[in-house]
Amino acid sequence: MSAPAAPRPMTAEQTGRRVEEILDRLATSGDRAAAASAEELVRSLMDFYGSGLARVVELLDSAPGEPLAELLDDDLVASLLVLHDLHPEDRDTRIARAVDGVRDQRLEVVGFEEHSGTLRLRARAGGGCGCGSGTDAARAAEAALACLAPEVRAVDVETAPAGPTLLQIGTAPTGAR
Repeated sequence: MSAPAAPRPMTAEQTGRRVEEILDRLATSGDRAAAASAEELVRSLMDFYGSGLARVVELLDSAPGEPLAELLDDDLVASLLVLHDLHPEDRDTRIARAVDGVRDQRLEVVGFEEHSGTLRLRARAGGGCGCGSGTDAARAAEAALACLAPEVRAVDVETAPAGPTLLQIGTAPTGAR
């Protein structure tokens, strides 16, 4: 008999959505006591795990070497630290880290509008044909930012102005000289 396969871990974003779905289902069930108890249970668990994570961060921060830096490179750990307001990096550093981690996109931060939560990005010149979709870049950036910088509620990607047209120079056809 073989061991059961371990379940695939969910991301913090997926877990948050799942918890919201369950709480919403309980809230619409009509059983107010059950819904209130479920919300209290979630809050109690969040407080407990948050306290434990705070202690881990404190211990790692005082340890020799850079063990905390290694944990910040882990998406799951970093998202948990953000969730519990324990991440040692400021918002702009976390945004830059998330944007830099977006694969297949060359993006640079233009600015962050705090009142609306909108992050403005620009597709950097170079690489590819320059015909990439701003929508694809925005989706990729939103996914990367969801757990690392929840302050970002919307992403606006500006496309860099097109550079000069590349002319192909080859040999002249025979007899054209």
